[in-house]
Amino acid sequence: MKILVIESSPHKKGSSNLLAENFVRGAREAGNSVTVFDVARANIHPCLACEVCGMNGPCTQKDDMEKLKELILQSDMVVFVTPLYYFGMSAQLKIAIDRCYSFNSKLHAKDLKTALIAASWDSNEVKMRPLVEHYQMICHYLGFKDKGMIIGLGCGTPAMTQKTVYPQRAYEFGKSI
Repeated sequence: MKILVIESSPHKKGSSNLLAENFVRGAREAGNSVTVFDVARANIHPCLACEVCGMNGPCTQKDDMEKLKELILQSDMVVFVTPLYYFGMSAQLKIAIDRCYSFNSKLHAKDLKTALIAASWDSNEVKMRPLVEHYQMICHYLGFKDKGMIIGLGCGTPAMTQKTVYPQRAYEFGKSI
């Protein structure tokens, strides 16, 4: 299977990317082809809501979203990776997801598998609910097939994260795909 992992943390070596690395290792060991795209370091601008694309045409903006679009459309599965910021995904990931508007029709027709990997400083599960619900609504709206989530609680720093069960769970999740 061709898997695209979309990282979005401003901290290249942060906790959410640490979990993603473990997922990638497991997925590759299971024989999958995995590509990692870092939207936090890409040149992707917010959607202008200009409607030129009509949800099924080229976007008027010419930036790194063109490359991400091709990677998404070539993939069998997309894994969204984010730290928890104010009860939601990072702005970097949200910008990329918003830009998917220009190819909504293609996404609907794709039958894409997806997953969510998220890291939160806090250990309180309730604080992750808005992020999880947002992800689930995106899946529902675009017809994505959710294959699972790694919701890392108490993962404020990479050192904290290493002491939790979540790196191993991310690895095992990758192996199971």
